[in-house]
Amino acid sequence: MNKRIEATVRGRVQGVAFRYYTNNQARQLRLTGWVANRPDGSVRVVAEGAPGPLAAFAEWLHEGPSTAHVETVDLLWLDAVDEFTRFEIRG
Repeated sequence: MNKRIEATVRGRVQGVAFRYYTNNQARQLRLTGWVANRPDGSVRVVAEGAPGPLAAFAEWLHEGPSTAHVETVDLLWLDAVDEFTRFEIRG
């Protein structure tokens, strides 16, 4: 059964290609969902997929790409609602 994570990533995560690398990571793990910059300087991530790959993705969010400096990740685990067909960059 697929799961879902909803995350808010804070730190130096805008202007450092965080969305680009997050999109690549999610697609490599065959996850669906989206990533978007927020006006407060954080990045919002919603992803769904198999529990193993999703856990690996959640762990990756705590590090991010080498260009970023992740300070905190607020992470919520939920049951998937299967509303996505692919992973994409928004806003």
